[in-house]
Amino acid sequence: MTPSPIRTSKRFIPAGLAPATMILALAVAAHVPAQTEKSSRAPILAWDVQTSGTMAGLRGVSAVDAETAWASGSVGTVLRTIDGGRTWTAFKVPGAETVDFRDIEAFDARTAVIMGIASPARIFRTEDGGATWTEAYRNDAAGMFLDAIGFSGPADGWAVGDPLGGRIFLLTTSDGGRTWAEVPVERRPAAAEGEGLFAASGTCLEAKSSSEVRFATGGPVSRIFHTADGGRTWAVADSPLLHGQPSYGTYSIAFRDARTGIAVGGDYRNEPAAESNAAFTTDGGRTWTVPAERRPAGFREGVVFVPGSRPALALAVGPSGSDFSLDDGRTWTPIPGPAGFHALSFARDGSAGWAVGKNGLIARIHPGR
Repeated sequence: MTPSPIRTSKRFIPAGLAPATMILALAVAAHVPAQTEKSSRAPILAWDVQTSGTMAGLRGVSAVDAETAWASGSVGTVLRTIDGGRTWTAFKVPGAETVDFRDIEAFDARTAVIMGIASPARIFRTEDGGATWTEAYRNDAAGMFLDAIGFSGPADGWAVGDPLGGRIFLLTTSDGGRTWAEVPVERRPAAAEGEGLFAASGTCLEAKSSSEVRFATGGPVSRIFHTADGGRTWAVADSPLLHGQPSYGTYSIAFRDARTGIAVGGDYRNEPAAESNAAFTTDGGRTWTVPAERRPAGFREGVVFVPGSRPALALAVGPSGSDFSLDDGRTWTPIPGPAGFHALSFARDGSAGWAVGKNGLIARIHPGR
């Protein structure tokens, strides 16, 4: 399909960088179940806006640990910090200076994989901290458009793209992104007319293992696809999020276990709208429910569960702000702080997370206990 504007054009007008030291703290005392003494203590959420050194639109972010994170975005932008975000180093991929890198997956301070969306679609890998890059995949086919990449570990990964020939485009890797194989056409799930995915935050795809993968779509219909057998078969569930127009749909999904998941999205053309912009599932994604009230405060592009948090803490971000949930997405509370986010990622140990967005916006958050 012809990609919608959110997938084809992300040029932002420079408006000045956000202050480098804007720290906004929110004591989250409500909604915490009285379980053990440790779990009943309220987490502290604090956004710390950092100096990225770029005005590029950022849509890819991957946190490794409390000190290391990578980010990517428009005009060939790739960034890395190894000191918790006090400084960010910019890298350029030779021959890809104008590529829109909408997603990045990092394994450590030296190893990362980045995804360029289209014209042509390209995937690169570095093993020396960004000093050099190797092109691992390239596709010049008409209509080719990658939307997200996801890894379940250092070896197994997936990439998903807009439909080609009426079927969702899929890639797999089993060597950490060094090489990629196209899923055979007959094993790719069929797409509805006009259905597509959103290269908005790199989180419309979630890979839990080499065999279990989910991705979400939007447009005339919004659906969530799930395979538990490595893509041999696919289960499809209708998403209750806003749908019916090219800008409507499910933009991000996150599961904290086999049954419990959250989906967020809405309409990118109406950023403050909170109509049908979030849903939760308790049956592995077979059915989804939109909260009757206290939904996220606007269109949201990214959602994550904070690893290891007790009770489970979920965060959602979008251009109009951010929100948190302590009840698996049934209710949401706005987090005071910067607007303009597109994507977020937490370290695997839950020690810290980063969100990125418009005009080079990068902010760190630490879910203190």
